[in-house]
Amino acid sequence: MLLGFRFAHKQNTTENYFLSKGNFPSWALGLSLLSTLISSVTFLGYPAQGFGSNWILLVQGLMVPIVLLGTIWFIVPLFRKVIGLSTYEYFEKRFGGFARYYSSLSFILRQFAGMGTVLFLIAVAINKMTSINPYIILLVVGFILVIVNLKGGIQAVIWLDVFQGFMLFASGIICLGILLFSIKGGVPEAIKIATENDRTGFGPYDFKLTHLTLIVMIINGAFYAIQKYGTDQTVVQRYLTAKTDKSAIRASFLGILLTVPVWTIFMFIGTALFVFYKQTGLPDGMKAEAVFPYFIMTQLPIGVIGFIVAALISAAICSLSADLNSLAAVGMQDYYKKLRPGKTDRQYLFISKSLVVISGIISIGIGCLYLITGNEGVLGVIFTIYAIFSGGIVGIFLLGLFSARANWQGVNIGIVVCILFTAYAFFTSTPIGIKNPRLLVDFGKFNFTHHKLMLGVYSHLVVIIVGYIASLFFPKPELEKNLLYSSWKKNRYL
Repeated sequence: MLLGFRFAHKQNTTENYFLSKGNFPSWALGLSLLSTLISSVTFLGYPAQGFGSNWILLVQGLMVPIVLLGTIWFIVPLFRKVIGLSTYEYFEKRFGGFARYYSSLSFILRQFAGMGTVLFLIAVAINKMTSINPYIILLVVGFILVIVNLKGGIQAVIWLDVFQGFMLFASGIICLGILLFSIKGGVPEAIKIATENDRTGFGPYDFKLTHLTLIVMIINGAFYAIQKYGTDQTVVQRYLTAKTDKSAIRASFLGILLTVPVWTIFMFIGTALFVFYKQTGLPDGMKAEAVFPYFIMTQLPIGVIGFIVAALISAAICSLSADLNSLAAVGMQDYYKKLRPGKTDRQYLFISKSLVVISGIISIGIGCLYLITGNEGVLGVIFTIYAIFSGGIVGIFLLGLFSARANWQGVNIGIVVCILFTAYAFFTSTPIGIKNPRLLVDFGKFNFTHHKLMLGVYSHLVVIIVGYIASLFFPKPELEKNLLYSSWKKNRYL
């Protein structure tokens, strides 16, 4: 809250509110990227996954540096040349208005679903620790979140991210260290028990796509990396805040390389929790999501508990602050400015702050809905949401970047086919009902039977294949420079 008000006097233009370009060193932007991607989902979801299963969901995070270390060096400067604020300006310049609004709406849906889940997680965790009503927790955290973002803009968001990045590393290392010292027999015994109970490794290792396997996570992780770092407004906005291309690239590398150790630490915490409670026993009926909060409250000393709780709340507020700021940026740049052009910057700033408040209220409402319905398996739910609502965005992006032949007519046809395919796959693979579950739509042997994480992958491939083939039936487009990777490479020193 203090930082929010500290930077309030500088939020006098929309550019300062959303970008504050050139005011951040590379290391601060790198830590901001880390904190943007690491939230309560990491803090609670990864330990829950490590406690209940093996490390297979960590594969998605491990794919991020593998994919991006070869691509981020040209994605960052390309975006800094061709867009002003919204990532989806690139989609319009390359393929027209329909591609822009489809991709920005997909982003908005994903953000609201993810933000509601983060608020749900924080409310449940603090409730388990303190017995405070989860709805009160959710409302208080939501209120602080909105005020911080409303007053401080992107400057408060990024410097809070820096603070939270250090807290996150410290809290993870403290918890993992205490856990390993608490296990009888130490690390060797922990590895032995975890291996015997299938809590290590990344299996199943077969090549089936019908259930969660290593190959499914590798394929999904590759597309996730491109989607998050190439088409997600929350991340791309960080590229735009840097003073130079080199500073933006350095920040990106730092953020990418720091996320993997953090994800790994919290996944290993879950494994260590399983071993610890295998030796000491756990109250009956405790859900996996509640084990880490239970450990914090019963095994850590006073003071350390407060630090961990503060880090947990900080993780939620920092990641959600970035989400709120990016949602308002997209709402302003992609929608309001299109509907109401020619307004003064002061009017646009007022609407931007109004969008922050509205987005915060909607997210709080979604979090309350999750509390009412009692959502379970949150980490799996988050990954499923990303897969379903990715909607072929990476396909549009890759066609735009690498195919000079792809045009707006062909890509629009690809998007329509993608929507139809996604609807078919979702409805023929999603059961409803508890006692007698049945599919929303049942086509028998023609139902979509592959794992839902593959749905997002297929949607990208549908856009790429259908979009390219359909483009061959229409004239080759004339493109301005820098929109294609090939033209950017040729003109990068001009």
